[in-house]
Formats: sequence, structure tokens, C-alpha cells
Amino acid sequence: MLKIAFSPIYKYELPVNHRFPMIKYELLPEQLLYEGTVTDQNFFFPTALEDHLIQLTHSKDYIGKLNHQCLSLKEIRNIGFPMSDVLVQRGKHIANGTYLAAMHAMQSGIGMNIAGGTHHSFSDHGEGFCLFNDIAIAANILLSKNKVKKILIVDLDVHQGNGTANIFSNISDVFTFSMHGEKNYPTRKESSDFDIGMPDKCEDLYYLRCLKEVLPKLLDNVQPDFIFYLAGVDILESDKQGRLSISKQGCKERDRYVLQLAKDNKIPIAVTMGGGYSPKIADIIDAHANTFRLAQEIYF
Repeated sequence: MLKIAFSPIYKYELPVNHRFPMIKYELLPEQLLYEGTVTDQNFFFPTALEDHLIQLTHSKDYIGKLNHQCLSLKEIRNIGFPMSDVLVQRGKHIANGTYLAAMHAMQSGIGMNIAGGTHHSFSDHGEGFCLFNDIAIAANILLSKNKVKKILIVDLDVHQGNGTANIFSNISDVFTFSMHGEKNYPTRKESSDFDIGMPDKCEDLYYLRCLKEVLPKLLDNVQPDFIFYLAGVDILESDKQGRLSISKQGCKERDRYVLQLAKDNKIPIAVTMGGGYSPKIADIIDAHANTFRLAQEIYF
């Protein structure tokens, strides 16, 4: 059975007209249930991850600042959310959700998180709506527990996974791959193990050709025994921040290709949702829902 991490805490209350579409974390599971893609039994509800496990990735000083609500105004502005203890707890729930989704993936081939993909978080600070780096945290826990030996992170959000790249810059057990908008945020890119910058207005054919040329070679060269997949839908042409021109069908084909390749190679995969900022919330929900629909189709 497909297992999906979700908690009501994922939907954080933001000021009116804030540009982050927090409502998607409420609407996405509702849509999946309504259309029959999942039932209540598919969801599991993570608790907050313990600090000692978060410290495998984030500095004790940074965690302490978050726990005691003593970030500077500049640090809070860089994160982009109004700070509160609820926001910190939310980040800990999301991180545990991604870790537990990975554990489910090791049993059934795939595990998913309704949220996650917070790839702009560095070990000692947050950026771009990212407090804790959930994929990095989950990867480090798996490695520390000797559950896996080599991890491939496939980051297909439109924004480069700069925090993830930095965290694992000197870690040979984790290979980071980011395919993103070259001229999009962050302005100053980090160096992933493999980066592909997509040009503005890039369309389906070029995007998918690049992915299909590179990903099989990475599997052959890296030989991962686990994959984390960040399936951001901010690559859509409709996305107000994305700058690419990928159709919803092209985004779905991207997900189909990644999931099928992982399954064919018998590599467990944990999937997080990443970004999505289309003006119509229905476009965001439908594109995210496609990832879950495909998971059910391909794996179950």
C-alpha cells in the first residue's frame, strides 16, 4: 500500500495575500481522497522529529535559535515566513514525514510526503520558505542507521537545491542532482554534484530530452541504493515564479519517467512535493495530484 505522510500542521497560517500557497497542503489530500486515488488508510501522521536526529544535518546553534525564537530579523526575512514555535514544529513534522516515507519506501518501493522538498535550508540557516532541509535530514538518518550506502537526490524543482548541494558538498555517500531554471532563484547557485540549468521558456521536448539523457547515466555511474525525488510543479508554464514553459502533461511525463525508472531498477524512492506557485490553485493541486496518481498506477 502507498503510504503518504501528512499532518494538519503542514498548513501554516500566513498573513492574507502572502505569496506562498499554504492552502495546497489542505486541498491536496482532500482531492486525492475525493477522486478515490487514496483512502484514509494511505495516510500516516508523523510526529515532530527529535532534535538529536536533526543535528545530524543542522547545527546545534541554528536549532537552538529556532527553538528559542531568537533568529535575527534578517534571518527571518530570508526564510520568508513569520516566525513562531508552530512553524518550527511544522518543520520537524515535515522532516520526520520524509524520513518515515523513506522507511516505507524500503518496504514497498515508494513512500511519499504531502509536503517537504525544503531544499533551500542550509546546515546553519534557512532561506526561501525552507526552515529545515527535510531530504538532507532523512538522508543523514538513513546513512547513520546503515539503512543505505549510497543515496541519489533527484531535485527537479524549478529552483536549484542550493541548501542540499551545500550540505552534501563533501559527502561521498550522497550524490546531488539538480535540474532547474538557470536564471531563477537562487541568484547565487551552489555546486551540486550534477547541475543542469534550463533556459527561460524551456518547453516539454527539450526538458524531457535532457532528463532522459542524464538520469539513466547517473543511475549507472552513482549506483544508488536509495533515491529522494523532489517533484516540484513550479516548472509549469502557468507558474508565476517558474519562468519555464512546461505543460501539465509534460510535468506528469517527468514524474512518470522518474518513478518508472526507479521501479525498473528496483531502487526505493521517497517523493516530496516541493514548490508550485501557479495563480490558479487548481493547477497546483492537479499537477501535484498527478504524482500520487502515477505512484498508485506504477507501484500498486
